[in-house]
Amino acid sequence: MPFVMYCICAMSFLAIEATTNITTDQPSLLALKAHISNDPHSYLANNWIASTSVCNWVGITCDSQNNRVVALNLTSMSLTGTIPPHIGNLSFLVQLGLGNNSFHGSLPVELVHLRRLEILLLGLNSFQGDIPSGLGSLPKLQYLYLNFNNFTGSIPPSLGNITTLRSLEFGNNNLQGIIPEEIGNLTNLETFILRGNQQISGTIPPTIFNISSLKMINFAWNRLSGSLPDDLCQYLPVLQRLILHRNQLEGSIPSSLWQCRELLGITLDDNKLT
Repeated sequence: MPFVMYCICAMSFLAIEATTNITTDQPSLLALKAHISNDPHSYLANNWIASTSVCNWVGITCDSQNNRVVALNLTSMSLTGTIPPHIGNLSFLVQLGLGNNSFHGSLPVELVHLRRLEILLLGLNSFQGDIPSGLGSLPKLQYLYLNFNNFTGSIPPSLGNITTLRSLEFGNNNLQGIIPEEIGNLTNLETFILRGNQQISGTIPPTIFNISSLKMINFAWNRLSGSLPDDLCQYLPVLQRLILHRNQLEGSIPSSLWQCRELLGITLDDNKLT
């Protein structure tokens, strides 16, 4: 009898847990919906309804094993709004895509709670304020796209802690300051784009040219100074594009460029190179 009672209790607990799991993410998503001020195509207005399962909502992908939201993709839906702090409660989220909309305001620091996040796509919006330094504690992040926004402040050195990063795109913002040498710790980085910030200054840290996985470096339209290492291509065997025009670089063009056997494009114009 005690064993039977235990089984019944265990089954009841599992049933309650499943019900809890499948509705755990709903309040956070409804909070996001409440922060959408313009939904011209009624993507969320007609679909994100509390009486239906979040797993059936547009832009939502659930993990059938845990009954939790693992992907939130609202890319190119013409939405206007802000990201509420509740987004940090989507603890199973692997992908967050809000690109090509009209989101604005600052990024909530609660993003730091998304410990499973691998893809963060926020490009082509109107976000502003600083890039949260807490993003550097996301242990699984691989793709960080913040390009074409209005971010200000400096590049957080803490990003050098995310050794899983493969792509880092900050192009066309209002960032300033230097490129942190800690970025050189990103040994899996393939794409690093900083173009069009105009106030990024200082020299390019030598550690950048030691990331052997780099395929694209695009630092155009900034205020970078100093010279390029003569052995630049010795440690960048798979480099395909080196885009450095419209800066204040000086010195000689590296003589080792022929060692970049995968190179497809290089632009160095509007510098002080010889």
